[in-house]
Formats: sequence, C-alpha cells, structure tokens
Amino acid sequence: MSSLATPTRESTATSVPYADRLRRAQVEMARQGIDLLVVGASADLRYLIGYEGHESERMSVLVLPRDGEPHYVVPGLEAPLLHDQRDLLEIMPWEETEDPAVKVAAVAGTAALGTVAAGDELWSVFTLRLQRAMPRARWSEGGQLLRPLRMIKDEREIALLAEAARRTDESWEEFLTTSITELTEWEVRDRLMGLLTVRGLQPVFCNVGSGPNGASPHQTASDRVIGPGDAVVCDWGGSLEGYNSDVTRTAHVGEPSPEFVRAYEAVRAANQAAFEAVRPGVPCQEIDRAARGVLAQAGYGDAFIHRTGHGLGLSLHEEPYLVEGNTLPLAEGMVFSDEPGVYFPGQFGIRIEDTVVCTADGGRRLNEATRELRVMG
Repeated sequence: MSSLATPTRESTATSVPYADRLRRAQVEMARQGIDLLVVGASADLRYLIGYEGHESERMSVLVLPRDGEPHYVVPGLEAPLLHDQRDLLEIMPWEETEDPAVKVAAVAGTAALGTVAAGDELWSVFTLRLQRAMPRARWSEGGQLLRPLRMIKDEREIALLAEAARRTDESWEEFLTTSITELTEWEVRDRLMGLLTVRGLQPVFCNVGSGPNGASPHQTASDRVIGPGDAVVCDWGGSLEGYNSDVTRTAHVGEPSPEFVRAYEAVRAANQAAFEAVRPGVPCQEIDRAARGVLAQAGYGDAFIHRTGHGLGLSLHEEPYLVEGNTLPLAEGMVFSDEPGVYFPGQFGIRIEDTVVCTADGGRRLNEATRELRVMG
C-alpha cells in the first residue's frame, strides 16, 4: 500500500494569482541572469503554484525557464493530485522505470546550458542527480531568486497571518484561566496545541520550558513537573491555509521574585523598543540593536543570546532576519517576529514574541495577547 498522503494545497489555483507569481519569478530570473529554476516539494513550491508537494524518494520538481512555460515533473502516482494546477503549468508524469532527472533535463532544453537555480529545500540527492543530467549548467542558490518575492506579503497573505495570530492570542488568553501546577511540560504543550485545534488552526509546534528548562530558547518539552516558583516560557503556533502564527509568552507560577520581575520588565521594554523602531527603509540590524540596547542598559546584554526576529509566512523561519550585520532595509509588507529574551542557565528564561508587519508608516502588531506578567496557579 502506498504511504502517499494528500499534501497541503490551496482549494483552487485561481483563488490566488499563482500565474502572476510565476511571471514575477521569471522577471526576477531575468534581472539576476538565471536561465532556469528548479524547485522541489517545499513552501517555495506552494508559494509559486499552490501545491506543497510530497517529500519522498521520488523526485518531483517544478521546472521554470526564464522564457517559456513552466512544467512540473512528478511521479505518475502523484499526478492526479494536481487537478487544480493543470491550467497553470504542464504536468509531466514519470513512471517508475524512468529517470526523472533526465526528464527534467529534456523539459529544460537549452536553459540547461545556462545558469540553473536550485530551490533551497530541494534535497541534495536530487540536486546531484540533476547536475549529472545537466552537466553543462552553472548552479546557484534559488533562495536569492525567491527571497524578494516571498518577503513582501500581499493583502491576502497578511490577512491570513493576522487571523492566525488572532486565534493564537485567543488560545493564550484561555490558557491563562487554568492552573498548570503539577502538570508536566508535555501536558502544558498538549493543552496549548488543543486550544489551537478548537480554533480551527493546524497546530505546527509548541515549545514549553519551565524553571531552568526555560533557559534553553529551543526547549521542546519534557516530563518535568511544573510547580510554584517556576517561570514557564511557551512558544507556539499554528497555520491557517499554510500561513503560520508564532508567539511566545512567559508566565510565572506563584508570586515571582523581584529579580524575575525586573528581568521581565526589561524584556517587555526591549520588545516595545524593537516594535517602535520598525518603519520602511530601516535596516534589519537596527531593530536588533533597538532591543539589544535596552537589555544591555538593564545589565542583561550577555543574557540575550539570539537574534531579535525572523520573517514569517508559509515558513516559520524565512527572510528577513533581524540580526546584526543584516543591512537589508525593511519594506512595506514584510512580516517578522519581535522576540527579545534573556536566559539564565540553571534558573529561568524569559521571552516575549509578537508577529509584526511593516506598514507604510511604521509597524503593526498582529499579536495582542497580553504582554503583562501573569501569575498562574
């Protein structure tokens, strides 16, 4: 029996202007001197054709020439899933005894003699096979091509991100009404994921770190039992039609110490400073500097051990990245996280994260769940 599951795709290929996205990709290819783009199953593929593909040992590749029509080389058993894409591109099924890399090269034609950009999430084994099938091509990264397109969200994308954020905020507000004392981190994680599900979001991830575990920014969850005196860092999100929410809040079980309150207020001030620095034309690194400056002034500079933010959309982490050294200017339509934090090994961690969209005259938060320190039972 085949293990092929139906991948995520849009309900129709006409509900989103995918043809326009493909055309804009071709314009960017011409600007960058790229003759051919090959993209495997990924968020990039979903962005371009409304179909995320199925990751497996069978190669499936979008073949987009700079000039000409797009094709999708796909295993024959997967081709029936692409009925919504048939007016958008030519579906090229391959059978089990065929070599899909050779088929891609044939579809590419003379474009295979020029510069070929491979999507960032195309499996390395597929890239190597394509390189053997197109030995005269010069290869480059596809991210540099798709980055300018995916970074700037259109109105529909922003609306989906905003709605996903709103429902995630609701999950936190309901979560705060319950007691978590004597629950494990796994049980807290399951509770938050369930609150996303009942709001119609597809749960994507949930990281819960309590007490000393909260000092690890990417703590997933554990069997540690939460009790009085613990700070609890919750970082979670879900997706709506493929567009993700990503929010972090930190609560405290029982009354916190003055030391904890001081650190919490410093993180909250850093979150606000980063938000207030957002406007078109500001280099990404300046948002990081705004948050980092507040925490350094409060004496917590060494405890802030990660960048201030990352882009958000069809992927949880995408361009732009708000980090020192990134001089890319913000632009209207960019969506990213604002998530300063401080981490004290063996003690606790604190992070406050919102999703922010850059507008014509500043920033707009998509998350409005309370950023006040909340004490839970």
